[in-house]
Amino acid sequence: MADADGTLFIGAKDDGSAAQSLVLRRANRHGLIAGATGTGKTVTLQVMAEGLSQAGVPVFMADVKGDLSGMALPGSPTAKMHEAFTARAQQIGLNPYEYHDNPVVFWDLFGEQGHPVRTTVSEMGPLLLARLLGLNDTQEGVLAIAFKVADDQGLLLLDLKDLKQMLAWCADNAKDLATNYGNVTSASVGAIQRQLLSLESQGGDRFFGEPALVMTDMIKVGEDGRGQVNILAADKLISSPKLYATFLLWMLSELFEELPEVGDPDKPKLVFFFDEAHLLFDEAPKALLDKVEQVVRLIRSKGVGVYFITQNPIDVPDSIAGQLGNRVQHALRAFTPRDQKAVKAAATTFRQNPAINVETAILELKTGEALVSLLQADGAPSPVERVLIRPPASRVGPLTPGERKVIVTSSPVAGKYEETVDRESAFEVLSAKVAAQADAQSAEKEAAVAKKAAVQEAKEKAAADRAYRASPMGKMEKVAVATATAVAVQAGRSLVRGILGGLFKKR
Repeated sequence: MADADGTLFIGAKDDGSAAQSLVLRRANRHGLIAGATGTGKTVTLQVMAEGLSQAGVPVFMADVKGDLSGMALPGSPTAKMHEAFTARAQQIGLNPYEYHDNPVVFWDLFGEQGHPVRTTVSEMGPLLLARLLGLNDTQEGVLAIAFKVADDQGLLLLDLKDLKQMLAWCADNAKDLATNYGNVTSASVGAIQRQLLSLESQGGDRFFGEPALVMTDMIKVGEDGRGQVNILAADKLISSPKLYATFLLWMLSELFEELPEVGDPDKPKLVFFFDEAHLLFDEAPKALLDKVEQVVRLIRSKGVGVYFITQNPIDVPDSIAGQLGNRVQHALRAFTPRDQKAVKAAATTFRQNPAINVETAILELKTGEALVSLLQADGAPSPVERVLIRPPASRVGPLTPGERKVIVTSSPVAGKYEETVDRESAFEVLSAKVAAQADAQSAEKEAAVAKKAAVQEAKEKAAADRAYRASPMGKMEKVAVATATAVAVQAGRSLVRGILGGLFKKR
């Protein structure tokens, strides 16, 4: 719940001192929630999402483990964590501590545990799609040519069959395209087609098509003033890490393109939580990292806050980590040299507090405890404090399938995205062109065959005629014809003379 001063209470020391609150006016300055497995990141994420929703800020989050679905229902006094949460609330001075639900809308790329989420191939664009397919530079160039040709010819690339047909058409017309667009090799087209088949086998084809997601369906505030909590079912999606990361990056880029500039509003228009953030940056080419950095840097002015959740803070590149103003660091384990490096890196990113040895504290933190530094009202980070994170007000843990079904069927977008629409697009247009071309070629071939047959028939007839005339029968027929012709000529001459003589006689 937002306080009267426009802040969200996040946690405090066990004696209620050093309270840490997220300033809503600074919540769009992005953030980081880091920590090893089992240290309390999910609960921290849940607490922040609850507070933002209560303050009228819509939220988007990916539910990688299925635990966040419980946010749709209030916590219960019979839950196993009730006593521990109640005790923690008393320790940090959270009074009253009351349970409540949240206005949750479930989404699912596969349409199984929530409303389907789709986009079109054109909206995804060649850069993100190349990243998703793992293409090399040459293959990415061919993919970009296919998109450009489609744009120039007004062909809609809506789903994967559109793209596959477009690629095949480009390969068949490579010579004609080379002058204006560049070389399109069959080898590159074949490699892209193979990757598209692999994507289809992972269920990625369900992500492309219509009706495409309308972003405003996620950025809603209810009549009760609470922001909509959008939860993406990602327990299955996470098994395809490139699809997961590309999808979330696509969402960020769409938000950036669609939302108007608002500067620094009193509270964010949307807060976007990116769980398992390391998947976005693993093996990402520099061009993509530059794109991510640009989006993160500029989307703040659209009123969107982006919070990365990851086990290790060094998973986030320095160019992006430097833009994350609000930080919650749970415990790290320094078992390997990389872990030790992460501890040192995390310790140096906080505004120092003389009373805390950050590097030591990171290794000592208990579950539900964290080092917190949040931006203050003036934009400066607060000195780091070691605090207990406030307990959540909604259920901790997953919903049952029946409970989830009730939430899905009663949501404000129920029925809008469930049925796919397949309108005329590149596949249909190019298929018609190919069919027409094939018909024309077939007709031309048939005409050529008929002409050749006619010529052959004429030759055979002429040869037969020559052979017949050279035969005895032919010679006899020739004499008879000549005789008949002479008689006819003579008769004609007599007739002519008779007619003229008669005419002359009349004169």
